[in-house]
Parts: sequence; structure tokens; C-alpha cells
Amino acid sequence: MTNPCENSGKPTRFRWLVAGLFFLVYTVASADRANLGVALPFIREEFPMTNAQAGALLSIFLLAYALAQIPSGFASSRFGVRNLFSLSMIATSIFTALMGTVSSVVGLKVCRFLLGIAEGPLPIGIAATINNWFPAKEKGTATGIFLAAVKFGPVIVPPLCVAIVAVWGWREIFYFFAIPGIILAVMWYFLVANQPAESRFVNAEELAHITDESNNVISRPKEGSRAQFKWLDKFIRVTPVEQIESSKSLFRSWNVIGCALGYSFQVGISMILLSWIPTYLVTVKNFSIMNMGLVAAAPWVGAIFGNLLGGILSDRLLGKRRKPGMMISALATAGMMYALINSPNDPTLYAALLFMTGTLISIGYSSYMVYPMGLATKKAFPIASSIVNTGGQLGGAAAPFLVGLLLDSYGWSQVFLCMAIASFTSFLILLTIQEPVPASADAPIKDCQQQPPPPELQPAKS
Repeated sequence: MTNPCENSGKPTRFRWLVAGLFFLVYTVASADRANLGVALPFIREEFPMTNAQAGALLSIFLLAYALAQIPSGFASSRFGVRNLFSLSMIATSIFTALMGTVSSVVGLKVCRFLLGIAEGPLPIGIAATINNWFPAKEKGTATGIFLAAVKFGPVIVPPLCVAIVAVWGWREIFYFFAIPGIILAVMWYFLVANQPAESRFVNAEELAHITDESNNVISRPKEGSRAQFKWLDKFIRVTPVEQIESSKSLFRSWNVIGCALGYSFQVGISMILLSWIPTYLVTVKNFSIMNMGLVAAAPWVGAIFGNLLGGILSDRLLGKRRKPGMMISALATAGMMYALINSPNDPTLYAALLFMTGTLISIGYSSYMVYPMGLATKKAFPIASSIVNTGGQLGGAAAPFLVGLLLDSYGWSQVFLCMAIASFTSFLILLTIQEPVPASADAPIKDCQQQPPPPELQPAKS
């Protein structure tokens, strides 16, 4: 095989096609989880339930999703992403379709639980794909694309669901949303290899770009750094670390656990907005169904912008520092939750407020996903990612149910106040973890001609 150091032609850019494909995959997956929030007011007309029961129905998906994270991390680390990822997407589509066939609340809960188990491997697979297919200087941007998909699904869900309900009914929502996932699962299986070195669509020049250490190193702060970065590095506790190789060490790492705890509060707030805001707009703000569909999409339009902005911010403007975006989001979200207590009734103004909320909460999301890449080796990363995502999804699972309990006893002002306190708590937790940089970051980068090709490009020994 050609040595990547040879200048044999223009590099392909297939990794960005992979990014586009995982954007589509997770747009569909996030739509499959978000459609219940819009369908819920119509489902409750057929199946009466209290707010706590409705919250439990919304939460059960994320409970199953959280339980699937760590097993999915071990499975991805051992068997690779390709097969598990495609099967997961097909199963996600099947259980989405089954949601439209149920005849009881128990049936809804069973299907939502199985949907959470089926979808569990997807975020781990995408995070592992980003770690394998992109150099460090592009990982934040690629993760921003992935997380923009998490929010783009809820953008398209409200207006689509409203249109489907108006023409057919709530059951048809789940039939329509099941179809794209099967198509994308087949495309992923035939187009995306576990490693770029295994892909027939990646030439030696692109592979050299992905594996070149000068693109992967994260520099430690130097004496010539600008004053604000010196202060920032001290505040975020920049610390040289040896990358963790064993799963046992990952479970003992406060950096990993602290990141997971901070993420749990942020995902919890996002899931409350996703699952309860449509009901809030109809029952409290008294918006029409059409206005509800448009306004409920506003935070997720902002979230797309926030995720992309956060990825670029951490990769380029902050020199691959991940904690600042996470901390900015935590503080800003606390402020926005407090602002929602006395929010306007005008649909346009309320949509603008939700747009700003979605933007601010999402600036740090990509950093939560990229942060473990600086702590773990590529082999151990799926497990590190699964720990962080488990924390996030457990928070997401608990939050809608807790909101149901609060609403049965108090009101929405108490809900927004609790979210503000939770977001500030995540900021305090983030203060305690380190900003990791490689312990060997000061080592000089060798010239390309002095380096042997990476192992996957070396000719096989006879």
C-alpha cells in the first residue's frame, strides 16, 4: 500500500461524507425519540393518565437508553462499530413502528423501553467513528455536527407530527418515522468501515491527514501564550495526563465521573424541554396546535446553531480546550431557566426566548462528547464515552418523571427554578475536573520523512 508520506495526489475528504451520514442517522434517531412529546397530548385523549404517569412514559425510553450505554461501549470496543450500529438502527425503526400498534399505556411503555435499548449503541458508535475518522483538530467540529443532528430531529418533529395528526392520527406518526432508519442502516453498512484504513473510499493522503500526529497533538500551554489563555488554563485546571487504557481505571477516574455528572444535569434539562414544552405551550400558554408546532421547534433550531458554534469554538478559538464551553453552557442555561419563569405569552417572543435557550445550552454539548477523547486511548474510548453518556441519559430519564411529580403538586415556576439550580450545580461539578492534555505533548513532532507509516499502512509481514 502507498506510504501516506508520498505526495501522490489530492486527499479525499470521505470523512466529511461520513459526518453527513451520521448527521442523517441521528436526525432520524432523535426524531424517533422526540415524536412522543408532540403526540402525547393526543395519546392522553385516548389513554387518560396523570402528569406523573405521563412523565414516567416519557422517562422510560431514557432509562433503557442509559442502561444500554455501557454494554454498548464494551461491545463496540470489542467487535467494532459497523455491524452493531446497523442492527441498532434497524431495531430502532422496528420499535418506532410498533408504537403505533399499541392498545394500552402498558404497551406504550414496553415499546418505549425496547426503543431505548435498541437506540443505545448509536451515540457510542458515532462517537467512536468520530474518534477513529477525524484528527483532534476536527473532532470538536465533527461532534458538533453529530449533536446538531440530536437537535435537528426535534426541529422537524413538531410541524411534521402536527401535519400527520391533522390528516390521519397520532398512530401514523410512528409509522412514517420508522421508514428512513432502515434505509440509512443499509447505507451505513455498505459505506462506513470501522477504521478509515479499511475503507475503499479513503486514499493514502486522507489517511495520512487523519493519522498525522501533528494533527492529533494537543499542545500544552507555553510561556508565550496570551495572558487570557494563561488565566483560563489555570482556571480550567489544564493538567498533563497519561491516557487511560483499562476500563477499571476509567470507572475510577473523577474526570470521567465528574464529566458524566455535569452532563446528566444538562441532558435532563434538554429532555424536559423536549418532552414537556409541547404540553406546556398548549395547556399553560394556550397556543393553538399550529403555533405549538412552530414554537416547540424553536429551542432545537437554536440548539443546531449552538452545537456547531460550540464545536468550532473549542477546536479553533480555544485551542482544543473543552471545559470552557461546558462551563459557559451551564451558567448561561441557569440564567435562561430563571428567565422562563416570567416568559412572554406572545408566540414570536416566546419562540425567540426558546431559540436563545437552545443555543446557550448546546454550546457545551460537543465538548462533553469530545472531553473523554483526551482521557482515554482509542481502544478504551468507547467505554469512556459510554460512562459519560450513561450519566447524561440517567439524568435525562429522571428529569421528565420528576417534572410530572412537581406539576402534580406545584407548578411550572417551580419546574423552571429547579432546572436553574440543576444547571448551576453542573457548573460547580465542572470546576472540580481537569482539562487534560497529553503528558507527552512537549515532545517534538518528527518530520513526515522520519516517521514510519502507521501500523495499518505497513505492508504485511510474510
